[in-house]
Amino acid sequence: MTEPATFWPPFALTLATPRLTLRPIRDEDIPAAVQAALNGVHEPGHSPFSRPWAESPAEELGPNMAQWYWRCRGNMSPQEWTLLLGIWHDGEFIGCQDVEAKDFAALKTVTTGSWLTKSAQGKGFGKEMRAAVVSYAFDHLKADVAESEAAAWNEKSLGVSRSLGYELNGVTRASWGGKVEDVQKVRVTPATFKRPEWTLKVEGHEPTARFLGIQG
Repeated sequence: MTEPATFWPPFALTLATPRLTLRPIRDEDIPAAVQAALNGVHEPGHSPFSRPWAESPAEELGPNMAQWYWRCRGNMSPQEWTLLLGIWHDGEFIGCQDVEAKDFAALKTVTTGSWLTKSAQGKGFGKEMRAAVVSYAFDHLKADVAESEAAAWNEKSLGVSRSLGYELNGVTRASWGGKVEDVQKVRVTPATFKRPEWTLKVEGHEPTARFLGIQG
């Protein structure tokens, strides 16, 4: 059988930290991703996401998530791409960390977002997986800037950002989950990034970079 990475090179990518494995979500991973989301991501009515996807009814959540994964794959090009990386801990799917970019060749900027199932929260995984993708962006993709954002009340997300050296990058008003929210933007560069004590292990970067049109 032909390995899926043969025709979809990002499937070869794997990032490994001391506790976590991050790799692009394949179709066979979708049931585990849906179950992790169904187990709860945040308190009801208190969505930390600009689109409250995790509050969808159970019968809609699975199809919505599958469509999102397929849409991101189908729209990937050197001009605009989103890497949706599943997060595994001890073989269990616990969340997702995405990295996306537009006009990367010119801007050298990535944006990140993430979620964790509630049982995996409060264990430092959020910081570890963000450190992984920022390390990958700077050291392998050769990005100059990594950006993120969070609702101004989302101290957990902003705390992760501060701990990794992100600097405040302005506040904007947005319709966030059907409510008007102040949204805090943050950014980090290789010069300000507070690197973890561990070294990221990367496999499958070269075919992924070629697929995204990124020069070594």
